[in-house]
Amino acid sequence: MTSGKFRTLSDLPPVIPVFPLSGVLMLPHSQLPLNIFEPRYLNMFDDAMASHRVIGMIQTVPGSDRARPDLVKVGCLGQINSFSETPDGRYEIILTGLCRFHIAEELSVLTPYRQVKADYRSYGDDFLPLEDRTDFDRPRFLAALKRFLDHQGLEIDWGGAKAAPSEPLVASLAAALPFSPAERQALLEALSPADRREVLLALMQINAAEPRGDDDAPTPLQ
Repeated sequence: MTSGKFRTLSDLPPVIPVFPLSGVLMLPHSQLPLNIFEPRYLNMFDDAMASHRVIGMIQTVPGSDRARPDLVKVGCLGQINSFSETPDGRYEIILTGLCRFHIAEELSVLTPYRQVKADYRSYGDDFLPLEDRTDFDRPRFLAALKRFLDHQGLEIDWGGAKAAPSEPLVASLAAALPFSPAERQALLEALSPADRREVLLALMQINAAEPRGDDDAPTPLQ
């Protein structure tokens, strides 16, 4: 199968290139902009465009070898949605999250970028559309979000936060809020959107309770 629609787990390629990048979270249905400039990842992009047009985003294990860091076990497969090439030879691309994967095996390959066998079996529900759940306690969630943002000195569009469907709101905040790599990984590995909502709520509450330094002027969250 070459580039096209991915509707079920069986449509997904069993071997995928991976882009190790700590501190970055891509979730199913979300979009991730990337600026690619290293030669090995330019090569990866060219090969992906000639094949399934997918790239696996994954974090690295803290403290592992800097030249070839260990990979965490769970990442998210993204499809190249759009791209442009800059005059200096970089690629600016947009990935759309398709489905999470577990690394079954990292392969020995001749390509300059890394490739893995991906196991998607635990994540079939990633293809389900994000919804506005009736059990979403929006006032409690927004109160925790406000405490977190006040603590971080950040601002958001509150009109959008109050009106957005619950699951897309949680997904966008999980990707955008300033969490540590380990916290982002916990959000990625939450099995369901409901679980992710609870993880996000707990992380906001924990972070808001931590001491902080001198207050700065609030910064709009991009």
